[in-house]
Amino acid sequence: MNLNGKSLGGPGAIVPWALQLKATTMEEPCGLIQTLTGAILGLGGWVLSRGADDAGTINMLFEFERGRCLDMYTVLIAVGLDLSQLAHLRFTELCQCTRSHFADCSDEIVSVDLEIYRFPIETNAVRTGRTRAA
Repeated sequence: MNLNGKSLGGPGAIVPWALQLKATTMEEPCGLIQTLTGAILGLGGWVLSRGADDAGTINMLFEFERGRCLDMYTVLIAVGLDLSQLAHLRFTELCQCTRSHFADCSDEIVSVDLEIYRFPIETNAVRTGRTRAA
């Protein structure tokens, strides 16, 4: 969520945009982590931490220049993430605000704490079966 003015890294360190996002995917965690990391780095972002637990939940902390927010939003969708409704709203808010104030804020840093849940294979088969039946 948008935590404007959240202090990170001690006194004096302000990150104007710190987003906590949730998403789901049907991709394998290992491949998704590699693809997403490459995409973030390709846009000039920084991956601060990344990993997956035994259940396949991926946690990633990354940052990027605010002027690249539309590119970053596009990349998250392109790698196969299904962002939550709140994540879409927050990213839309960031992109619209950035467009309105680009000259003043394009070099600010956006911090993203992303949590990605993987649909189990059984769930994927059930969802596919329902789609075909409909």
